[in-house]
Parts: sequence; structure tokens; C-alpha cells
Amino acid sequence: MCDCHDQDPKKNGLSRRAALRGGLLASAAGAAAVVGAAPAEAMKSDNPYADPAEPALPPSDMKLDLSRAALVVTDPQVDFLHPEGVTWGVIGASVQEHNTVENIETLFKTAKGADITVAVSPHYYYPTDHGWKFEGALEKLMHKIGMFDRKGPLNLDGFEGSGADWMPQYKKYIEDGKTIVTSPHKVYGNDTNDLSLQLRKAGVDQVILAGMSANLCTESHLRELLEDGFEVAVVKDATAAAQLPEGDGYLAALINFRYMANAVWSTEEAVKQIKAAM
Repeated sequence: MCDCHDQDPKKNGLSRRAALRGGLLASAAGAAAVVGAAPAEAMKSDNPYADPAEPALPPSDMKLDLSRAALVVTDPQVDFLHPEGVTWGVIGASVQEHNTVENIETLFKTAKGADITVAVSPHYYYPTDHGWKFEGALEKLMHKIGMFDRKGPLNLDGFEGSGADWMPQYKKYIEDGKTIVTSPHKVYGNDTNDLSLQLRKAGVDQVILAGMSANLCTESHLRELLEDGFEVAVVKDATAAAQLPEGDGYLAALINFRYMANAVWSTEEAVKQIKAAM
């Protein structure tokens, strides 16, 4: 005979949920024990960007296979990375602190030297984009200040040296006839352009990800690439982000990089990984 009390779906459901909650709490307590007496204590550091001394998350085991790897750089453009760019007032300090401009160039140079696929995912706005009926906070700001503006998808009038143009030192890498320049992404992620298609057609399933800006386009590309089945290493000092009263975009991104990416490398570590795989 069955115990009808045990078959009560409501009670069993509550019991299962209680057990799940208990397991989750136990897991959280275990993670806290790994990094110290409490998570808040573990996160204290004189350098908010420093790697945790005793990480709770598993270490990366990503190893590059250059035959199926690519460097992907988001928005290597004047408006993000040059003192004359429209965002420099809020992003310049982060760019300079992380040596972002030089680190991106180091990655371009190393990737070209290793003869791996290189792709750039740019951000452009055309006049029709300014007719959008609704926008998020950053979209409103980008449109207001004319960020990444071009006269049209088939019109390069005024493009040279504009905020939408490549950083001058990157042009020899991007305009070499080999680098993939995708269609533009329009908000933050590559779900609105052809990056994943281009990478798949090139036989790529490992990505070294860098570019601008950390908590917006770079993180959004990370998320979409992961969802598309790519293995992704983010280069943490080859990006940067705005620092506003609303928060430090770089810190927000760095935390999520650690949680989600297959690896988080410095530029030096990325170069070593590429050279070791040659």
C-alpha cells in the first residue's frame, strides 16, 4: 500500500523546493568558506580590480588551438580610444590606466604574426538609426553626442579621421585585406551582425576577445559568443569602460568576465598563450 501522504504533490513539491534551497545555501556557505569567513570580507582589496587571492570558482583550463582560434576586437574606434573621441571625458582614465590602446595593438600584432583569423566588430550609426522610437540610457546618450555616426551604409564621406574611424595605429592590421570586418552591431552585442557566421565560416570556435567597451559591447559579445558555442578568453587589460556616478563599468564587466568566460587573461598572458601554441 502506498503512503498517500508521501504522494501529496503540494507537500512533495514544497519538500523538494526546501531541499533545493538548503542545497543552495550550503553551496553558498561552502564558497564563502573557501574565500574566507564571509563573501564581503573576501572581496575587500586596496585594488578593486585585483584577482581574488583565493578564488571560489574553478580555474581556467582553456588551451589555444591556433588552427581554430581567432582574435576578435570590438569597437577599436576613435570615439572610444582617442583623446578627441566623444567619450574620452568619461572613459579616458580607464583607457590610460589599463594601457588599453597599446595592449589592443599588441594583440593585433601578435595575432597577425601567428597567422590566425582576426575579426573586428564595429559600431556604426546611420541617419536612419536616429529615428528609433525608443532607446536605452546609453543609446540615448550615444545618439545625442553623435557617437560612431556615419552618413550612410554606402557613404564614406567624412569617415576618414572621424569618431567612427579606426584608431590610426590599428589601420595597418585591419586594412590588410585579411582581417574580417563584420557588419556593424547596433546596440551592444553581435547578435545583430554577422560575426558568428564569419567565424564559423573560417572554422573558428575559440575566440580571444578584446576591445571596447568592457561592460557594454565587449561583455555583450562575450555573452552571445558563449551562447553560440564558442570558447572565449577575454583579455582584461585590452578593454576599458566609463566611470560614471552610476558606477564603474570596468569593475562591473570584470566581475562578469570572471563568472562567465572560459578564461580571463592579461595581454601578456594572451601573447604567451598564442606563442606557446605556435
